[in-house]
Amino acid sequence: MDKDRLDRQIEFIREIDKEKSIGRQTYLADASRKEDDAEHAWHMAIMTVLLSEYANEKIDVLRTMTMLLIHDLVEIDAGDTYAYDENAKKTQRERELKCADRIFSILPEDQGKYMRELWEEFEAQETPEAKFARTMDNFQPVILNDASKGKSWAEKGVHLSQILKRNARTGEGSEEIWKYSYEKLIMPNVKKGNIKED
Repeated sequence: MDKDRLDRQIEFIREIDKEKSIGRQTYLADASRKEDDAEHAWHMAIMTVLLSEYANEKIDVLRTMTMLLIHDLVEIDAGDTYAYDENAKKTQRERELKCADRIFSILPEDQGKYMRELWEEFEAQETPEAKFARTMDNFQPVILNDASKGKSWAEKGVHLSQILKRNARTGEGSEEIWKYSYEKLIMPNVKKGNIKED
């Protein structure tokens, strides 16, 4: 057994526990509190198992799940960038790259390289897996916002145009899920006044 390898893996496992402390702006379905990054990642991993049949192209489910489980680890250092905070988005990539350099280097070289490449794949949004992962990343907060009666949208004064801009590529992973999201979750919240019309 390679003790140094195991030590590095355990160090990484301890380090990513910090993801449980990174708060997000989306409320839980019951609106009792806001979710954290780890809860967000777990939720999307389960969603991928259940919803992969709606992907536009055949996907490797395990690869997509792994991508989703690690894609926000960079927020341990960079913090969560709220989807509609245009100012914070200007420095998001730089902040996240710096953390990616640090966090994936904790792992043994082969695993660090694999995880870093998966993270970059998610960011590039070019493969079927990355496109579907991005669909899940956009769909999950919509589901929770709808379940919590639009609480976060209403609190932040979110406009329909902002949601449409954020979801401009959601259909690339699954046209069916994007259609469902728009027709059954987003537009009803516009009608209820939880999302502002432009």
